[in-house]
Amino acid sequence: MNEKKTRVLVAGTFDLIHTGHIYLINEAANLGNVYVVVATDKNRELFSGERPIVPQEQRLEVVRNLKNVKNARLGRSDNNTLRTVEEINPDIILLGPDQKYSIETLKKGLSEKGLNHIEIRRLENYYDKYELNSSSLIKKKIIEKYRKYNNNFDNGR
Repeated sequence: MNEKKTRVLVAGTFDLIHTGHIYLINEAANLGNVYVVVATDKNRELFSGERPIVPQEQRLEVVRNLKNVKNARLGRSDNNTLRTVEEINPDIILLGPDQKYSIETLKKGLSEKGLNHIEIRRLENYYDKYELNSSSLIKKKIIEKYRKYNNNFDNGR
């Protein structure tokens, strides 16, 4: 029997891979084959005001090699999200709990492209088993340790 496996699309920056990223990908894998779109450096900067720590090609290679990722690609340089969705043609788009996408806006855009068959879901739960469950928390911890180290060094310790 040649059953078509459900295609599940997730997207994000995936800067400083952490347990929350793994949780999102594993939850997506429970629904079907996981296709990941990794944000370009430029688009991440446009969206958030800052570039990622890890360059886009390196982030893409890491994501491609994560368990449960069927395929991964960089986002479009023109940031045409709907065109990317159209090219992948998923059955489900799974948004992370902290992703800023409006489900209604996304549904409207998909409808205008004739992609009404795509189901949009948002993962409701954060993976909070560990303290450092986001890239921003990891960056904050690194800065704290760096400042402490420099203060100790500057004070002759």
